[in-house]
Amino acid sequence: MSKALPKREEDYSAWYNELVKRAELAENSAVRGCMVIKPYGYSIWEKIQGSLDKMFKDTGHSNAYFPLFIPKSYLSREAKHVEGFAKECAVVTHYRLKASEDGNGVVVDPQAKLEEELIVRPTSETVIWNTYKNWIQSYRDLPILVNQWANVVRWEMRTRLFLRTAEFLWQEGHTAHATKGEAVEETLKMLDVYATFAQDYMAMPVYKGVKTENERFAGAIDTYCIEALMQDGKALQAGTSHFLGQNFAKAFDVKFATKEGGLDWVWGTSWGVSTRLIGGLIMAHSDDNGLILPPKLAPIQVVIVPIVKDQEQYAIIDEKIAPIIEKMKSRGISVHYDKRDTHKPGWKFAEYELKGVPLRLAVGPRDVDNNTVEVARRDTLTKETVSMDNIDEKVMSLLEDIQNSIYQKALKYRNEHTTEVDTYDQLREVLNGKGGFVKAHWDGTPETEERIKQETKATIRCILLDEKEEKGTCVYSGKPSKQRVIFAKAY
Repeated sequence: MSKALPKREEDYSAWYNELVKRAELAENSAVRGCMVIKPYGYSIWEKIQGSLDKMFKDTGHSNAYFPLFIPKSYLSREAKHVEGFAKECAVVTHYRLKASEDGNGVVVDPQAKLEEELIVRPTSETVIWNTYKNWIQSYRDLPILVNQWANVVRWEMRTRLFLRTAEFLWQEGHTAHATKGEAVEETLKMLDVYATFAQDYMAMPVYKGVKTENERFAGAIDTYCIEALMQDGKALQAGTSHFLGQNFAKAFDVKFATKEGGLDWVWGTSWGVSTRLIGGLIMAHSDDNGLILPPKLAPIQVVIVPIVKDQEQYAIIDEKIAPIIEKMKSRGISVHYDKRDTHKPGWKFAEYELKGVPLRLAVGPRDVDNNTVEVARRDTLTKETVSMDNIDEKVMSLLEDIQNSIYQKALKYRNEHTTEVDTYDQLREVLNGKGGFVKAHWDGTPETEERIKQETKATIRCILLDEKEEKGTCVYSGKPSKQRVIFAKAY
């Protein structure tokens, strides 16, 4: 705990990588491009998963599970979809191994070649829509509102823990509807769910928008997204919701008998977030001392550290602390009482600071005599001595304040790093300087978008949903523009 983290301002990438490992969130695995999510990191994912799962179920969705393997022919049925994922697919060609002739290990059995190769799922639209063909015959079978929690594989050579790995965990919602209107409504509803979760749980402000044609999900009619800003001025796509139209229904021949007696293709959506959110959580809030976790997603919200010299003092503090812990737990507070005698209090303080525990309570014999406790906040690193009477109410109030304060700090940073420009020189100056989101006019053409990307390394993150039309001139081409869009360099 004595070794300092790299400074964010000096090497943001090194700071991030070291923090992920030192806080025991994840580590690189023996399989190139894959990660091991350690218990503390996985407990954060469980918090994310639990909160989102409730939000999905509250909006009428149910969980299911579909196969990890997808027949290669399925991906060929939707042209844009296969084109979008072809280079990222891991392919299974054989179904058996055998002992090598020299007796040193195993080899692939050449006699066990699959008749049709299987793709390790990069996303599940194809296998799910092939299944929906059996589930849907009539308008009475609609809507289908399904989500699955799963892992996916998208082959990556340049990886970074949580942000980009060959295998990652996520959820993917796949819904089927009788009308275009219902499908569009679902797409936007789930975008709002993601935005609410990001802001209310992750304490991370986001912009909601629609992607350009170049950035659209392969096989979708429209892709909507939430975009967050990290402390190094780069954007992070934190969630997407796709209006699929009837593309996958046509590809897999999913028709239904309408209420009017006709026959129509089913309308579809898909939407997802992944363990990338943990990377966003780290980069949006943490400092040079370690993690800063919003209380709603912190595995441990309150840690209690006894300050003792011997076992007799432990017994005194245990007796005083026990009812306080029970009160906190009864109010839904996640509390940990660290009685390890293998580490000194100072070491424990540094450990929990590194791991981002929102509140730390320190209690010694003198505190017991005075009926007080020292309370330290992780977000501000401030301390105060408070009465043990009604300490559970004090803790509840502080946790709520920390959640809000973290959000307000991130919002202030986002707003200060959202810049409106009118010329291409200004666009490049901001992107190469303080970074952040840059609002600028764009002529709406993929050609201009691609040229700006090649020259600045920035992409159009989204066309804001709540941005009013504003006639102007494209900063690159000088052609007419209907509204400003958001540019940024991104992860």
